[in-house]
Amino acid sequence: MANVKPKINPQFKELVINQPGKVNLNKHNCDYLVKEVKKVGKKKAHNLAHDVLEESRQALISAHEKLWASHKYGVLIVLQGMDTAGKDGTIRHILSGVNPQGCRVQGFKVPTAEEHGHNFLWRYQKVVPARGEVVVFNRSHYEDVLAVKVHPEYMEQLPEELALGKNKKFWDERYEDIIHFEKHLARNGIVVLKFFLHISKDEQKNRLMERLTTEDKYWKVSPADLKERQFWDSYVAAYEDLLSKTGHEYAPWIVVPANDKPIARAIIAHIVADAINALDIDFPKLSKEEIANLKQAKIQLEKE
Repeated sequence: MANVKPKINPQFKELVINQPGKVNLNKHNCDYLVKEVKKVGKKKAHNLAHDVLEESRQALISAHEKLWASHKYGVLIVLQGMDTAGKDGTIRHILSGVNPQGCRVQGFKVPTAEEHGHNFLWRYQKVVPARGEVVVFNRSHYEDVLAVKVHPEYMEQLPEELALGKNKKFWDERYEDIIHFEKHLARNGIVVLKFFLHISKDEQKNRLMERLTTEDKYWKVSPADLKERQFWDSYVAAYEDLLSKTGHEYAPWIVVPANDKPIARAIIAHIVADAINALDIDFPKLSKEEIANLKQAKIQLEKE
């Protein structure tokens, strides 16, 4: 059965994971084109990134109008990353100006009792894109192989024989569930793009320190963020595992160098706009009779 596969510009091929294989995040740079940026200077690089972001944002607005009008495909954008990686800012910048009727941001907090009473994918399945929609998962179903893997105490209650303690294939089976979930979406016309905003531990420290020394940014940080930083290595291992096993052509991962926010946002906007523009979508075509009726309606309106 056919799947819809997002088309990604070859210039970003080094960032793309679209087949299973061992991933070592140490081999993925947290800074984009370090030598080139250093050569032109950060200010000029940021100006270029701003231009690319604006151009891609306008392209996304135009592409989304066709997506919404045609109601053939939907788009799911998954944003994952360590705390302070820049997920919220990315959403604000790339979706600014997009028709809110066909765009939705879906965040996921600690599961409720009702959510824990269902399978782990239940709360995500309820809010996937309809055709014509762009939906952003700000964190996602991958938290159930990330936060839950680092903190098994967050796990939902499962029958003993199926639970982590007794089932040696637990995590592989959970990855398999996620893969089937995403393949099901792709088979039904949903474009799946997954972005991992890759920042260094030092960059996270800098961003946390900025928030802790600027009163206007106190609201952005909590003691829990600092506590989770202690589990950095465990989260890196969990990310490497899921990136190694869940990247496919129909649901690729893009490891975005995200130490530099303007550049990271430009990359994501560029990829999303290109993926939507590559779809077979256009504004609905009216029949000759429908056009004639509209022209007649215009004449009648002008006579009022």
